[in-house]
Amino acid sequence: MRTFLRNALVDKVPRDHRDTQAGLRRRQWVTGTVVVLGGIVLGISLRIEPGSPWFYASSLGLSAIWAAGAFASGPLHLGRIARRDDHVRPVITPLVLGFGLAGVFVVGGLVVRQIPFLADQVGSVVAYADEGALPLLVLITAVTGAAEELFFRGAAYAAVTKHPVTVTTVLYTLATYATGNVMLTFAAILLGVVVGLERRASGGILAPILTHLSWSLTMLLVLPLVFA
Repeated sequence: MRTFLRNALVDKVPRDHRDTQAGLRRRQWVTGTVVVLGGIVLGISLRIEPGSPWFYASSLGLSAIWAAGAFASGPLHLGRIARRDDHVRPVITPLVLGFGLAGVFVVGGLVVRQIPFLADQVGSVVAYADEGALPLLVLITAVTGAAEELFFRGAAYAAVTKHPVTVTTVLYTLATYATGNVMLTFAAILLGVVVGLERRASGGILAPILTHLSWSLTMLLVLPLVFA
């Protein structure tokens, strides 16, 4: 387990993904613009009535903003992690981390539902799963999660020259805070730290995307059962 966690979150694989000065400035301008725009759209989308077609449209629009910002900023890399004497694309490891993190949140949900204010905060998010079409929500959750990682752990991470794990976690948390939901903001902090460490270790976006997807899809499908 110790080796598993070190390979996934601590030990950095060799790589040279440094931008030119002009490329770095481009990333920084794109990142600054897109994080503000995305935060505004995110706040609007979670204030739309659950089940409304406008919620689906705004969610897909937000994904388009994150993804477009990521690809407009410059090159993105998939990354690798150490495995025995080789470096491989991270697949199983980030999925295990995502499901494990989801398990922690589910257990925490059993406690949170006993606290009225926090239970209401979670309930306002769960309502989208209760009222919406589940297959479409699964699709939107997957697309949005991947797009967020493309931007925050792809473009934004590469745009930061010092303490990128901390900075991108703060940016992601601030964007999520635009929803006004305390529990979503708390989740963004924990998830942001984990996927940020994966990004630092692997040098790419594949591990963060897979962890985010396994975590968010589990939350979508399991959390409504906890708060039923």
